[in-house]
Amino acid sequence: MRFYLFVILLVLGAFHTQANNSESGGQFKNLGNWEVHYIAFPSTFIQPSVAKVYGVVRSENKALINISVLAKDQSKTAQEVQISGFAKNLLGNKKPLTFKQVIEGDAIYYLAQLDYYNEDLYRFELNIQQGNNRQLLKFQQKFYVD
Repeated sequence: MRFYLFVILLVLGAFHTQANNSESGGQFKNLGNWEVHYIAFPSTFIQPSVAKVYGVVRSENKALINISVLAKDQSKTAQEVQISGFAKNLLGNKKPLTFKQVIEGDAIYYLAQLDYYNEDLYRFELNIQQGNNRQLLKFQQKFYVD
């Protein structure tokens, strides 16, 4: 079951790559020694059974944010990190994000949820830390109600 969520998230990442991140050609950024992959999408894209396993609330007004941090080397080893940050809408309202770590075999990813309205644009600022290594991930995403 968990494997399916990981596959779904990877597929969604590939699906949204061209539409959402023409700047880097993919939904990842190279930050220091890391390759940080990110995606934010409506929680209704996740099947109910998968959402239940991960404690994800499915709603037409709730997004799921997925972050994975990989070592920027040949092995692309998943990294255990701490992530904190917020999403800010165009009015300047900040919503703090709480990330939950998910480990499946060699894969590690971090999930958070965000409430939104139709056509809301959010700018994300996430602090990623591992020991003394700290990086700031910034991206934006527009959300639509299904």
